[in-house]
Amino acid sequence: MTIHWGIVAAGKISNDFVNALNSSPDKGDQKIVAVAARDRERAHEFAQIHNVMLAGSYEDMARCADVDVVYIGALNPYHYELTKLYLEHGKHVLCEKPFGMSSEEVKKLVDLAKKKNLFLMEGVWSRFSPAYLEMEKAIQSGCIGEVKFVEANFGFFSNTERIHKKEYGGSAVLDVGVYVLQFAQFVFKAIPEKLTAIGNLNEHGVDYSETIILEYKSGKRAVLNTHTQLEMCNRATVYGTKGRITLEAPFHFPDRMIISTEAGNMVKEFELCTSKLPYNFQNSAGLAYEAIEVANCIRKGLKESPRMTHKESIQLAEQEDQIREQLGVSFE
Repeated sequence: MTIHWGIVAAGKISNDFVNALNSSPDKGDQKIVAVAARDRERAHEFAQIHNVMLAGSYEDMARCADVDVVYIGALNPYHYELTKLYLEHGKHVLCEKPFGMSSEEVKKLVDLAKKKNLFLMEGVWSRFSPAYLEMEKAIQSGCIGEVKFVEANFGFFSNTERIHKKEYGGSAVLDVGVYVLQFAQFVFKAIPEKLTAIGNLNEHGVDYSETIILEYKSGKRAVLNTHTQLEMCNRATVYGTKGRITLEAPFHFPDRMIISTEAGNMVKEFELCTSKLPYNFQNSAGLAYEAIEVANCIRKGLKESPRMTHKESIQLAEQEDQIREQLGVSFE
């Protein structure tokens, strides 16, 4: 069964997704057959670069019978309407994070996908990283004891409008915050009993940094830092009673992990496949892993991925809502 992909929006992340999938030796029977954009000319340029057969508008893609599943790489404010459009036209959907601008939007999309009996997943590609799988196995093995504390830092300097202006869905928590929140969620596999956030807003009323503290049962805690005006170490560490595990930068899709115990340090490295075309973002070759997961789930008849469930996406969106509320950031 060949899985036919349509690419929605012709920006940088869509370029990296297509490049990663086309370059992956493990993609199996998957093919990118169409691309859509608000600007038809951009869609045609994208199609030429990546040798995609069909190019047109968002509506053209929705009506295209040759497309089984779409990848949505549009700006944040368009995720809800575009996901809704393609679900209503019978397409499976992989949508870039954040799933929506609020938990209310995410819940509506999940309900629609269930009603239409279609696969739907938020593009938290970290969950399918070989390093994350190895980290999970190490934690479950007990080699670092009981996990008590998690720390994650993600920051970089950016002056792009999509991060700093409300009309583009700008927000540190919606851009890099998703990654630190999902990391704590992935490690603890529980809902925190308390969430506290402090941060800074720019002149547009958009958050550009925050420190988030998540408190769990038995004194367990996560401290998460984000910033869009500072370059941070971009590492994440899990601390247990017998040791720790560190995912080196970029922790959201790392190629190096260090397990530290009384026996010493064990370094594990994870090689990503190369590509003929350049990537816009670090380690974007890893985007192929989420595409492979989506294809496998569709072939099995699953409507959500067991590694990135609808429930987890709703929980993340609810935490994002809480953080923005505490910081005083609101979107119409």
